[in-house]
Amino acid sequence: MKTALALLLVLLPAPALAQATATATAASAGCGDSAAKFDVKNDRHKHPLRQPAEGKALVYFLEDDSMFASVFKPTTRVGVDGSWVGATHGDSYFYFSVDPGEHHLCAGWQSEENWNFAHQAAAAHFTARAGDVFYFRVRNIYSKEWLASIDLEPVDSDEAVLLMSTFSFSSSRPKPDSSAAPPPSGMI
Repeated sequence: MKTALALLLVLLPAPALAQATATATAASAGCGDSAAKFDVKNDRHKHPLRQPAEGKALVYFLEDDSMFASVFKPTTRVGVDGSWVGATHGDSYFYFSVDPGEHHLCAGWQSEENWNFAHQAAAAHFTARAGDVFYFRVRNIYSKEWLASIDLEPVDSDEAVLLMSTFSFSSSRPKPDSSAAPPPSGMI
């Protein structure tokens, strides 16, 4: 009886510990709180391009849904260093500033439609210097065979500008009932 009680006391905290470990791992890959949700608005007529602010680097994030064969497209959240900084929906893009140094970028689906696929996030890292401009593209992929995935990669600046000329500009804000926080200091 004592052995069973001791085993129960050891195993009860295991699911909470596993969840805390998964959350810490996602944050170390750049992702924010999984409960965070964003409202996203796209403007097909607005195509802002800008240069980095003094002492900062600029990151453009492009969501490419050209290979997502579904009527419903995912909203893709963008995280940097463990905090969500915004979101996109459909073929769209936005940008944000970062301080010089190493950064961890995450793209993750905001599951409004309950996408039950194992691979709903992707990550990359980069080292920024003042004046740098980075372009990252997330490709949301979905086929009729019910296979879905998300892929995040750096993209050439010429290819990025070409894509942005046909994409919408996204603006996003955390939903009021969400745990999304405003971007950390040093980001737009």
